[in-house]
Amino acid sequence: MRSIQRRLSLGLVGVLLVVGLGVMQLGLWLLDGSLRGYMASSLQDEAKSLVVAIVRGPDGLQLDEQRLSAAYQRPLSGLYFRIDFAGKTWRSRSAWDRELVQPAVPGLQDQLGDGPRGQLLLTYREDFSRHGERFAIVVARDYTPVLASFQRIQWVGLGLGIGALLLILLAQRYTVHNALRPLEQVRRQVAQLQEGRRSELDAEVPVELEALVGQINHLLRHTDETLRRSRNALGNLGHALKTPLAVLVSLANRDQLKACPQLHHGLLEQLEQIEQRLARELGRARLAGDVLPGAYFDCATELPGLFNTLRMIHGAGLDMHWEAPQALRLPWDREDMLELLGNLLDNACKWARSRVRLRIVRESDGVLLLVEDDGPGIESALREEVIERGVRLDEQVRGHGLGLGIVRDIVDAWKGSLVLQESELGGLEVEIRLPQRR
Repeated sequence: MRSIQRRLSLGLVGVLLVVGLGVMQLGLWLLDGSLRGYMASSLQDEAKSLVVAIVRGPDGLQLDEQRLSAAYQRPLSGLYFRIDFAGKTWRSRSAWDRELVQPAVPGLQDQLGDGPRGQLLLTYREDFSRHGERFAIVVARDYTPVLASFQRIQWVGLGLGIGALLLILLAQRYTVHNALRPLEQVRRQVAQLQEGRRSELDAEVPVELEALVGQINHLLRHTDETLRRSRNALGNLGHALKTPLAVLVSLANRDQLKACPQLHHGLLEQLEQIEQRLARELGRARLAGDVLPGAYFDCATELPGLFNTLRMIHGAGLDMHWEAPQALRLPWDREDMLELLGNLLDNACKWARSRVRLRIVRESDGVLLLVEDDGPGIESALREEVIERGVRLDEQVRGHGLGLGIVRDIVDAWKGSLVLQESELGGLEVEIRLPQRR
């Protein structure tokens, strides 16, 4: 949601900046054109007043200074003129030592001319005929104060624009936040689904999200039901095949077959391989893979029941205990986790003399599972061999040697690692590292 707000804010800022700067520049351009048009009329009137000031005197044509504006007499007043006729040039005293440049064409000049003391001049030229002579009159006015006013307007407009932009951004953020609040609520509920704290999304959402939430809930229910049916079907298949296998084993143990040891041994070996292969494939098929909502493994809820079951199976003489962080919920399927821990603890109980311990440690990059016992342990050279399915070091201990093989399949499905090593209790320690679920 924050990324959406950030993109909307950046887009709004970009659009407002472009539009605001464009509007401000267009406004200044229109204002400049209007002022120049107004000042052109004023300069045209000044040029006509200069024509009236040209009179005939004793020595020919001369300029009657009494008819001139006082601004032409005051140095650097900002109003200047130049009159050219018959090779002669008259210019105002206000220009001081600066010579005005005569434009090539009559009318208001587009470019500002250079004036005294760094002034920028708006120049106007008009040609007249008087007393039998042609006059080119150039009148100029200092345009620098107008440009300074434009600059002040730009800064004031920029400040007001920034203030307005901030207010618009605040209003936009508030509006977008309220508009996206239902999406944020759905996002939190999806996170709760991932944590196993709910099994579906709330149906009370805005109309725009009803279809999306409905489809997600339908998909969750369908997936959960499909997995449940698959597991039930596999369980039924396993039970259905156990009876024919048991019958075949019973037939293989009859005296007629025992009379032929080679045939008897080969038949039992093949039946055992069928049973192991069947258990292996059924175990693999039952793995849930990605956890379903509400199916997380809650240590505080599941481990006490699992340990009570093991005590009933292996007797109360074993010292069995577990350690896990308070309120720890493992982000893996509950059934698979029970299968994994059940096999590990069952093997530990079979070999333990008096103690079995389970430790679950939360790490920065995942979870560490440690199952230990104080039994005879396994030599380092044989540990890799034991992990292989069906390998048993002691044929006197009941079981088919499938426990660690099933555990390995589950760990591989979760992209974890399985290591056998010596325990602090003196026996075997099974170390499983499961990477963090993203």
